[in-house]
Amino acid sequence: MASTIIVYTTRNCPHCHRAKELLKRKGMSFQEIDVTEDSKKRKETEDRYGWMTVPIIVIDGKCIGGADELNKLV
Repeated sequence: MASTIIVYTTRNCPHCHRAKELLKRKGMSFQEIDVTEDSKKRKETEDRYGWMTVPIIVIDGKCIGGADELNKLV
């Protein structure tokens, strides 16, 4: 069974781009949620997962961290 992966991003974030490219190279599908212009959604996401920077990467409902953590995991 495939994992459900959500990546919270902003448009100009190099770490977000790096994380998305890694997932694509590994053939892993993911849902991207761009919070660039939605400060309320970004704040809700930060509060929910306890992660203050983007990307915020959530796998099967659990925040694994950002791009560096994703790189170590996959």
